[in-house]
Amino acid sequence: MSSAASGASVRRVAVLGTGTMGQGIAQVTAQAGYVTHLFDVDAARIDRAIESIKQVTDRLVQKGKMLNEARSEIIGALVPTPDLARAAKDVDLVIESAPEQMDLKVGLLREVKSLAPESAILGTNTSSLSVTEIGNRIGAAHRTIGLHFFNPPPVMELLELVRGLATDDATVDTCLAVAKRLGKTPIVVNDAPGFATSRLGVVIGAEAMRMLESGVASVEDIDRAMELGYRHPMGPLKLTDLVGLDVRLAILEHLHKEIGEQFRPPAILRQMVRAGRLGKKTGEGFYRWTEAGPVPTSFKR
Repeated sequence: MSSAASGASVRRVAVLGTGTMGQGIAQVTAQAGYVTHLFDVDAARIDRAIESIKQVTDRLVQKGKMLNEARSEIIGALVPTPDLARAAKDVDLVIESAPEQMDLKVGLLREVKSLAPESAILGTNTSSLSVTEIGNRIGAAHRTIGLHFFNPPPVMELLELVRGLATDDATVDTCLAVAKRLGKTPIVVNDAPGFATSRLGVVIGAEAMRMLESGVASVEDIDRAMELGYRHPMGPLKLTDLVGLDVRLAILEHLHKEIGEQFRPPAILRQMVRAGRLGKKTGEGFYRWTEAGPVPTSFKR
């Protein structure tokens, strides 16, 4: 069994996937000085992701929150890589950010395992799937770990490290060192359905949806209750829009199957996903996302 790379030896990172999370993770790793191979099967999506990072960092420069030299270094550290073999070659850390589907993540990481160095850590940005199962199925359980970033990755401080049943200490220690370099505050949790964060977050979100269904209060007032009464920076319904209603539904379905009835998805969530109202990414969810800002949607009991 080969040992994972030490924190000091991690120099190159491969980020697999250019969705909202993959793009944000790539920005964070490049900003920390890691050479970052950004992979997607569609080269055009890679180009769009890098262009978006350019725009985000350009705004930071304009606001005086980032030096132009630092921005140039970030963009220079991003390596668009539409070929998986090239993306995986000579990397020390892989961060998979594919859609939340077990077979898809396993297939991608299994292929990467055959292409990357034997010492490379295989990280998955899953928010609820079993890291133990992923590691076992790809045949590299000791160097497989959950690296659960939060949306948007450049802003959110937390990084949840999920230790699978066979994840070794060297892998965890390396990722703790990486988290520090990324400017994140890590927590380490043992592999369990929903880990710590998703399990707590979806419970509040699902209950907020049930309250909306039964007419307890409006979208805006339910969110205000948690923002002003409990100091949450964002209400559970607005947060669901930001995460994606389809993502929240997938997590709840998984936890309902694994844990029990308290995680049964609310009917309103299923209906909205079927209607294509997935939140901010489609322009409408519990809010309508306009250029002027989010506007609460009216729901009649």
